Amino acid sequence: MTRIEQFQRHYNDFLAKNQFQGIPDNLYNPMNYIMSIGGKRVRPLLSMIGNQTCNGSLNSGLEIGHVMEVFHNFSLVHDDIMDNADLRRGNETVHIKWNMPTAILSGDNMLVKAYELLINYTGPNKVEILKAFTQTAAEVCEGQQNDMDFESMDHVDIDLYLKMIQYKTAVLLGCSLKCGALSANCDIETSNVFYDFAINMGMAFQLMDDYLDTFGKSESTGKVQGGDIIQGKKTWLFLKSKENNIFKHSELFSITDAHEKTNKTIQFWQEIGLDKECLHLIQTYNTQAQEDLKNLESKGYSCEILLELLEYLGSRQS
Repeated sequence: MTRIEQFQRHYNDFLAKNQFQGIPDNLYNPMNYIMSIGGKRVRPLLSMIGNQTCNGSLNSGLEIGHVMEVFHNFSLVHDDIMDNADLRRGNETVHIKWNMPTAILSGDNMLVKAYELLINYTGPNKVEILKAFTQTAAEVCEGQQNDMDFESMDHVDIDLYLKMIQYKTAVLLGCSLKCGALSANCDIETSNVFYDFAINMGMAFQLMDDYLDTFGKSESTGKVQGGDIIQGKKTWLFLKSKENNIFKHSELFSITDAHEKTNKTIQFWQEIGLDKECLHLIQTYNTQAQEDLKNLESKGYSCEILLELLEYLGSRQS
């Protein structure tokens, strides 16, 4: 078992012992349901790794990681409502399994519980952790709003798109690692280096998602190839395609047959090298993350497990 798998097991054991309790059942059961249906547990993993890299008490890292995972799953419940999604991790979404009002209230209560968990946290740097978490929670909402706004915008600047995915995805990863380090009494300046590492890793992670959706094979990803193309989703690839050749881009995205649109778009994007350009951008973020690790190592921290995590997430095919 790898160290990453050991940390994941630690968190899953913690989660099993710390389920939500309360009445009415149909408010709390959906909360436990969304928490139980899997995922890579990247956010609590980062908090535990940050804590242990700084020689902290693992229990403090677990407590902070649980806050991050509860908040993350709150956001998923509401995201699924906004996206009209029927499935999450191969299971029914909360609003499908129960109903829309219950999903909204359960999600709201999960946000409340995340703050309650922070109030009850007794480890180091409580105020700094609360500040970082509150800023991140607002940024995640801003990122989600921008993502929805982009759907109706004719033009989206690529830099604005990158900021959107930073807020929607990467900042919570950064907060998870930073607060994990703070839970081990790490100083503020160094905790910000941990944050920068996770931001760069998160950007690479999200861009790889976009890449795999288009260029990954269905048998590896478990998804229909080209789902983002079929939906006309404004990913980095979509925006670069439009920037490269607006006439060809418009022609491709006016095709009504999903299979034809996907095949012709992928072929065009490969012809103009967007697949390679996307991988190059991903590698740029990974390189920046590696530089952050060198900075931490120069401060005396052992970062082998963070490098292992970077490679684990960067080499995935799903």
